[in-house]
Amino acid sequence: MQSVFDNFPNVEEVLIFGSRATGNYREGSDIDLAIIGSNITFDEILEISSRIDDLGLLYNVDVLNYDQQKGTSIGNEIDKYGKTFYRKKANRIAISR
Repeated sequence: MQSVFDNFPNVEEVLIFGSRATGNYREGSDIDLAIIGSNITFDEILEISSRIDDLGLLYNVDVLNYDQQKGTSIGNEIDKYGKTFYRKKANRIAISR
């Protein structure tokens, strides 16, 4: 997935959240990702999601814009349990926040 994020200059960081971040996932649980960056558009989120789908991963990946979730229950969950999955500056995948 790193190659997907590298192709979007506005993507600065990606957080994994939900059951995959907390460790209480089940077989078939999806992967929830929140994109952080400057002026991420809805079209960029759709394109990122499409490119991840094209990778043919074993799990469904749900992608959302972190800024649009601030102050919501999902945003609060991301703030509490989210872990850094990708960071542009380091240009590598990390597993801690």
